[in-house]
Amino acid sequence: MFVNEWSREEWEQAKNAPSLSLLYIYTPMCGTCLVASKMMQVIKEIVEFPVGQANINYIKELAVDYEIESVPCLLIAKHGIVYKKIYAFQSIPYLLDVIKSVDDTELS
Repeated sequence: MFVNEWSREEWEQAKNAPSLSLLYIYTPMCGTCLVASKMMQVIKEIVEFPVGQANINYIKELAVDYEIESVPCLLIAKHGIVYKKIYAFQSIPYLLDVIKSVDDTELS
């Protein structure tokens, strides 16, 4: 498992950077999260921007603030804005396509 646990402060710093950033939110006892974690290991090796993870049990206030409905959840942010929340980690190509679509988003 890729271990790059972020605190809320680390996420806010990465989120507010000009590049794309990803925060994978999980809980250790979730079977679906174990599968998603393996996908995120691959994603982290492919992409060139910051990727962190956080156990929702330690960032409950962030979960409330971002209205996270369930885990696993992937927050995709750029320029301080969370553009996407992904709950269904369908496949690695799907995740890469969604990430690329956000990366290609122009600010208005």
